[in-house]
Amino acid sequence: MIRKNLVKKDLINAIYMQLGFSKKISENLVEDLFMLIIENIEKEKKIKISKFGTFIIRNKKSRIGRNPLTKESKIISKRNVVLFKPSKEFKLSINS
Repeated sequence: MIRKNLVKKDLINAIYMQLGFSKKISENLVEDLFMLIIENIEKEKKIKISKFGTFIIRNKKSRIGRNPLTKESKIISKRNVVLFKPSKEFKLSINS
């Protein structure tokens, strides 16, 4: 099975083909949706999309990491990571 990444262009084309909006309007819809999600995650630290899943920002502390090839130790800085937890409906749809 060949792995195919879903890119913005695929989403734009799907909206264009299924809803009949122009490509420019479809592109604006996709961009606005992504910006809305990003802005809300930054502000609220969590966003839940019904029947899809929840995005959560989690703080990771700094820690010591090791390069497996050279065995060299380095400090990995603290940072925020985004986690995704799928909803029950999402899990059911991919397992049916």
